[in-house]
This record gives sequence, C-alpha cells and structure tokens, in this order.
Amino acid sequence: MEIELGESAREWQAKARAYADEYLQPHEVEAELNGGELAPEITARNKQRAIELGFSAIDVPSSHGGLELSMTEQVAIWEQMGRVTNALSWCFSEPQSWMFEACSEEQIEEYVLPMMRGKRKDCYAITESGPGSDVAAIEATAVRDGDHYVLNGEKWYVTSANLADFFWFQARLPDEDDEALFLVDQGTPGIEMIASPLFSHTYAAHHPTYRFRDVRVPLTKRVGEPGDGMSYTHAWFRHERLMIGARSCGAAARLIEEATAFASGRMVDGAPLSEKQAIQFMLADSVAELWAARLLTYEAAAAHDKGENVKQLHARCSIVKLFVSEMANRIADRAVQIFGGRGYMRENVAERFFRELRVDRIWEGTSEIQRLIIARALLKRGLDGM
Repeated sequence: MEIELGESAREWQAKARAYADEYLQPHEVEAELNGGELAPEITARNKQRAIELGFSAIDVPSSHGGLELSMTEQVAIWEQMGRVTNALSWCFSEPQSWMFEACSEEQIEEYVLPMMRGKRKDCYAITESGPGSDVAAIEATAVRDGDHYVLNGEKWYVTSANLADFFWFQARLPDEDDEALFLVDQGTPGIEMIASPLFSHTYAAHHPTYRFRDVRVPLTKRVGEPGDGMSYTHAWFRHERLMIGARSCGAAARLIEEATAFASGRMVDGAPLSEKQAIQFMLADSVAELWAARLLTYEAAAAHDKGENVKQLHARCSIVKLFVSEMANRIADRAVQIFGGRGYMRENVAERFFRELRVDRIWEGTSEIQRLIIARALLKRGLDGM
C-alpha cells in the first residue's frame, strides 16, 4: 500500500517513522500507566530530538528560518507520528504557516519563532460551552479601552493549556462588528482555570476550562487586521483537520499490523486465528478502508500544494476529517475484537487507540459539522465545483 511520493516526502516519511519507532513507541505503556507522563529527562530528550530533526519547523516559511515543507510532506510525517499512542508526538511545538501571515513581526519574534526553537508552547482558547467549535457563534468578547482590549469569556477544552505559556484567544468585537484572535500570556490577571476534567484518553496534555474576566491585553496583542480573524481560524481548522486525517491513517495502519500479527500467531482449534473467515473479513475491510482513506488524505494534501481554491480546500479537509476519523474508529473496534480479552487491557495498543481515536470525531469540528460543511459546498458549487 504505497502512495506515490516524491523523494523528499519519502525521506521525511522514513525519518518520522524512525523517530516514532525509536523515541516514542517504546514509552507508550509507561505513559499510559502514569497519567500520560514520562520521566522529564525522556520528554526533554524526545523534544530535543524532534527539533534536531526539523519537525518543529516543517510549516515555517524559509524566510523565517523554517523548512517550508509541502503539505504532502507534512502529511507523510504526521501519518507516521499517528502510529504512536498517548499523544507522545505532542512533545514539541509546531508553528503553522498562517501565523506568519497573521502576526506582526514583533509577534512572530516574541511568540511564533520561540515555538519553533522549543522555547515557547501555545494553546487554543476557541471552543465554548454553547457554540462548541462553531466560531461564528462565539460569545467571548473583546472591547477596546484606550490602548488595551478587555477580554471576557469562558473557554472549554483548551488543549495543552497545562503545558503552554500563551493562548490564542478568539473573541467577538461587538463595538467593531468583527472577530479577532489575541495573543494572551498565561498568568495575565483575570485568567482563571475553573476546571480540568479527566478524559477517556491518557495524555500529559490536559483540556482545562478557563474563565477570562476583564483580562487586559495591549492593542499590539491583536492578531491580523480588521476582518482577518475568522480567515486565520479557518486556516487553522483546515490544517488540523487534514493532520487528523494523516494521524488517523497512521493509527489505523499500526492497528491492522498488530491485529494481523496477533491473529497469525494465536492458535484456535489447532490453526491460526487468521485462518478464520470472520477474522479475514475484518482485516480485509480494514485494509480496504485504510487504502481509501490514505488516497483521500494525500489527494487533499496535493490539492493544497497546487494552490487550489481555498473554499474547495475547506470542503476537502472536511471530507478527510469525516471519512478518515470514522474509518480509524471502525478499525480500532475490529482490532479490539480480534485481540479479544487482550484487546481490553490498557497495555494493548488496540485498547488505547479505541479510546484515543474517538475524540477525532469530535474535536476540530464534529463529524456532524463536517457533514454540514460538505453538504453546503455541494449545494453552493455542485459536485464538480467541489
């Protein structure tokens, strides 16, 4: 099942696979049994190696010292990272290209480039209890007061906030009939973490709820020009949805490999479990679905690299997010069934992925939101126009 890739993409794919296999995968069970956390020296080693390999610079423009890799190359990297459970691949920050379009040079120097160098870590304060990830219905506000903005609102599921030192905060500007992103440092007066729920997966990165009450930030912390706020948030969603597809493909591939190896070695009635037709059907369905998902994901990445219409790209990323995340969940379910009782043990990769992959159908827009985006694109532009 080889996707035709250029030489550079194949090299990055191999580099990411070696990193995932050698630096991350051996520590999965340790992380699972310790609240998602590894010994600090192991986490520091993994982060440093990722930076040395260039993973924190893959989407950074060359004009700012980055590698400016194609989207196809980035998908090849994150597909391999997706083979690892417990979000161990999140040990490094990864600035996205839109940040260099949105941010001022001062903001780039203070926030974005330090992320590439491993000196800062961000988190996204976008989702809210009511509208969820529907950014058009966000209730948080930013009101100008002299040379500051005053931010108010409650943000849910602020992923990695316990490890981050600044927020990207999305808010409405009621006095300007606009929306915008703001850079907000952790520890700014008025920011309060009001909950840190436990979730099904076991990650070192938590998803707390924050209340912003009369948080004052200078005008220089506003990102972009008037009217730009939503476009950059949409750019973030496109990138994240495509990379969820990439990671889900990697997870599904590992699940198929592990389930096949187990079924081939497990003896039932004097013959390998893999000779049972019921097992073969589950494996066959999984392979067919993964092949379709990989083709879909890499085609969307290639469309980005060709510079196709941004509205078409938005729909493509929703198609990837919808199909691939649901595919990976089906494969995880089958893998647990093939492993039987072993598949219900936390030390088993199928059990961990069974829990971890479920959220990919929810965050960065639920499957239902992706269906709405796809349907609206169809109704507006027709099938050929998508």
